[in-house]
Amino acid sequence: MTDWLFPPAPIPSLPVAGRSERLPVRRILCVGQNYAAHAREMGHERADPFFFSKPGDALVSDGADPVYPGSTADLHHEVELVCAIGVDGAVVGWAVGCDLTRRDLQAAAKAKGRPWDAAKGFDQSAPCGPLTLGALPDPTAPIRLSLNGGTRQSGRLDDMVWAPEEILAKARALWDVRAGDLIFTGTPEGVGPLQPGDRVEATIGGLEPLVFTVRPR
Repeated sequence: MTDWLFPPAPIPSLPVAGRSERLPVRRILCVGQNYAAHAREMGHERADPFFFSKPGDALVSDGADPVYPGSTADLHHEVELVCAIGVDGAVVGWAVGCDLTRRDLQAAAKAKGRPWDAAKGFDQSAPCGPLTLGALPDPTAPIRLSLNGGTRQSGRLDDMVWAPEEILAKARALWDVRAGDLIFTGTPEGVGPLQPGDRVEATIGGLEPLVFTVRPR
């Protein structure tokens, strides 16, 4: 029995739709600029997807509402398809996620050639809906994000530059992808700012929706 210096933090986890089990989350890998139109709106003419990461404890689940983070005046939403890795290293299920980004910190880091950690991997930066087990219900499904009832982002999953199976293959070339890893697969165009009190509804056809309100600090 381990004698801890202090009690370890709870394991982040996702609920599973229609099941009592939960998926324990180890870490979060993310794909940037995986939709050509989003790459263009970020100032890049040719889509060139790449990876970055968030810690597992950035996860926000079970309908909890994330808090507007400090040190930013430009928090952005990015709706994403999330794939979850199971015990055999294969995709065990899918969910709707939202990559929250401190865009002003990201822009400052880019300008200086510095890492994005503070812009992407901050506390409560990865809201995620319940996990749906099995194959992706519809690989061509619409992916949308509405803010206070109005559509902000809209696309289709087959708009992705790297399809989910390609993402997993590329991730495995870079990391030892294991059970409990989540992969956020990129966002369509239309990313934009959030304010405290904003109500977000993110949907992908065939999956449980993600709904949250941004809480003030």
